Amino acid sequence: MGNEVILSRPTESKNHKSLHGLYRALIHNMVVGVSEGYKKELELVGVGYRAEAKGQNLEMSLGFSHEVIIQLPDEVKVETKTERRANPIITLTCIDKQLIGHVAAKIRSLRPPEPYKGKGIKFVGEQLRRKAGKSASV
Repeated sequence: MGNEVILSRPTESKNHKSLHGLYRALIHNMVVGVSEGYKKELELVGVGYRAEAKGQNLEMSLGFSHEVIIQLPDEVKVETKTERRANPIITLTCIDKQLIGHVAAKIRSLRPPEPYKGKGIKFVGEQLRRKAGKSASV
């Protein structure tokens, strides 16, 4: 009986029901994070885009005039993989679901994928909405 968490709510009001579900989900995410961990993979799509992990620093070349360096929290572990003829992949692992999502979104916000060629930083497996380019007028 010592290996389970039981949540109960004082009343059946709408507010108590919603908070009950919230806390159940937060506790579930904590248990999954500690037992399995969370992993996010980001892919750099673009010519000359590269990433390199140096300790808790992530150095990226994203087509700007300068290198972009991000200091990651100690809880987040980062790995980079670069193969020939393939896009560089950044792998983030952490036990905190909220923190890893926040860090991944921060990295992605540096160069979000653009809708015409798809260049930028995207999550692995993410489906992008693509647009048609200019069409010649008749």
